[in-house]
Amino acid sequence: MTEEPLFQKLALVGMGLIGSSLARAARAHHAVERIAALDASPSVLARVRELRIADEADGDAAGALRDADLVILCTPVGALGAVAREIAPYLQRGAILSDVGSVKGSVVAQVAPHVPPGVRFVPAHPLAGTEFSGPDAGFATLFHNRWCLLTPLAGEDEAVEALAEFWKRLGARVETMTTEHHDLALAITSHLPHLIAYNIVGTADHLEKVTESEVIKFSASGFRDFTRIAASDPTMWRDVFLHNKAAVLEMLARFNADLSALQGLIERGDGDGLFDLFTRTRAIRRSVVEQGQDTAAPDFGRGALNEGGRPKSAISGDPPSTSPMRDPPPSIR
Repeated sequence: MTEEPLFQKLALVGMGLIGSSLARAARAHHAVERIAALDASPSVLARVRELRIADEADGDAAGALRDADLVILCTPVGALGAVAREIAPYLQRGAILSDVGSVKGSVVAQVAPHVPPGVRFVPAHPLAGTEFSGPDAGFATLFHNRWCLLTPLAGEDEAVEALAEFWKRLGARVETMTTEHHDLALAITSHLPHLIAYNIVGTADHLEKVTESEVIKFSASGFRDFTRIAASDPTMWRDVFLHNKAAVLEMLARFNADLSALQGLIERGDGDGLFDLFTRTRAIRRSVVEQGQDTAAPDFGRGALNEGGRPKSAISGDPPSTSPMRDPPPSIR
């Protein structure tokens, strides 16, 4: 038996990986009756129409937001304030406005001043993604068994409950927390690892140029996995580091202290200390797998992905990608 839709009309602003995955997932799980897509790029909207992942994708903000009872901003964090200001006149009274930004304190500061009376703003962050981008990169199972963190403002309990049910319908696990707690936690679990990956890949590239060696050609699997993370969208991650600067710098200071301690263990030849550290970190990896946030399969299960970055079992319903993947510009027209 098909479940009743939770919302009548979902408007998605920004049709990159997350926006296009939301469209596919919302349709696959019958979470909404209709889907409207907005993006600054005519070519992105044209591709959305070709993929038929939205009912409306004509670039008209007034039309897309008319009667939308759920609006989700899927643009880079640095653009959210401008986007919120642009769409504010078209938001319907009673609608829920949300986002998918990787930073929450900055998002609230940017978006909240533009939210019209009667519109309920509930910031959100789905902890899901791949290194690919653009409307071809999305797939309906992206959010399955992944966390979606809500950082609600005071007095929006009913809207929080409704948005939580929406994300659960898409297969996500939902938890609420403060914006401050979110930004600190994500600084260590997501932002710092990306920063390290970008730095390591940059160092290898520099070393290869300086030594005229084949550092990258003969890279082992560890470096390969770093390059996957470092292939993530530059615009998005530039904005994340600039908009979560305090928390990232705090975690970076802690990391540097721990790195110095590790350097000391190696310099002293402290095998027991190294063994204890590696044993603790191995246990953390096992707990991640046990909680269903990754797989213990060989190659981390990456072999289960097709060339487009989608799981082979994904129920996206769209044809294989034949066009280059690209990110939408950071605002709408």
